[in-house]
Amino acid sequence: MGEKYDEFDEDDEFDEDTGSIMVLNDENGNEVEYEFLDRIEFEGEEYIVLFPIPEVDTGEIDTVTILKVIDSDDIGKESYGGVGDNDTLEAVFEIFKERFSRGQS
Repeated sequence: MGEKYDEFDEDDEFDEDTGSIMVLNDENGNEVEYEFLDRIEFEGEEYIVLFPIPEVDTGEIDTVTILKVIDSDDIGKESYGGVGDNDTLEAVFEIFKERFSRGQS
């Protein structure tokens, strides 16, 4: 839960409205690719819901990643961190599932 993803420039390869790919750097400096699924506000905080893009496509979707927006600067770069509270994580996931199921109907 202590993972921190830094400095994603929203002007590069990413548009929330089109579900673009985000390439984030993890705490070890490794690049990790995700598909952006949603941005959710919960109890005054913002969270992003991402689908990790596997190196090998299995055709299965079995997990999403939820990160808290922890910092944003004047030039469009945001930093993200893990969600340390399970109740918050579950609440944000429930909001996502509800929105996702309405979009699939």
